[in-house]
Amino acid sequence: MKTGFLSILLLAFLSCKKENIVSNGNQNNFKKTISENSKDQSQIPQKVKERVFNFQTELCDNKGYFDSNKYSKEQLEDTYILWFKMGGSLLSTPSVFNLNNLQKVRVEKDAILAQLDRDFFNQKKILENLKPVNDSFWENVRVQKLQELIYEYEFKKTEIKAFSNPSVLMNYKISKECENFAKALNSNDAQMVEEWKKLREEMSKRNSNPQRIMDEFEERLNSTEKNDFATIDLITFGWGNCANDHIKRVEYDEKMYKKFNSLFTKIDSECDEP
Repeated sequence: MKTGFLSILLLAFLSCKKENIVSNGNQNNFKKTISENSKDQSQIPQKVKERVFNFQTELCDNKGYFDSNKYSKEQLEDTYILWFKMGGSLLSTPSVFNLNNLQKVRVEKDAILAQLDRDFFNQKKILENLKPVNDSFWENVRVQKLQELIYEYEFKKTEIKAFSNPSVLMNYKISKECENFAKALNSNDAQMVEEWKKLREEMSKRNSNPQRIMDEFEERLNSTEKNDFATIDLITFGWGNCANDHIKRVEYDEKMYKKFNSLFTKIDSECDEP
């Protein structure tokens, strides 16, 4: 009797344990099913949310269609500014080609430099605040354009100061390849004239009327304003062209054009005849 009773208890215990195992197995299968369903849902591609971005180029009014799941209209606007509106030089100062230009720059030097400062800080702020589409290509363009702006600012500031005080050219370190012009402007008369003549000879080789270039040199060499004529040539056509050529600039080329257009699924354009 006692043995039978123990057998019944053992059978009851094993039955309960089996139910628990089955129950736990069902729960695990249920959790697994939920997890798999969630994973499947996450893998479903987002539906394209097409939006329109209007922009202008030289001759065209453009309507670009883009997926707003990828980037916002504001990001496209900043990318457009970086691509189309930030090309070329962002700073401007007066050119000096003759004695009147030289005199004007000397008299208005402080005002010119103050305006240059304002323009530089304004453009710098714009570049720093641009938030283009999330792509390393456009971020690199923004950073490189900012560096170009800094170099251009230093170049133009030095050039304007040099028309009144050529010694500032000796402290310009960005392009040492142009030191021959700086040294000529800060040397004795003979060295200045030697470098000036060499520059004029190089200019004559690139001119359709080389004799005119050299005749002009001889005339100015014998002028009472010889030093001012030498200053104009050696800074504007000598040091200025040389230093400007050594500023590393962002290439606004076909690659960038295609990169911008690739942001859109389609572009409709209405263009004027060139």
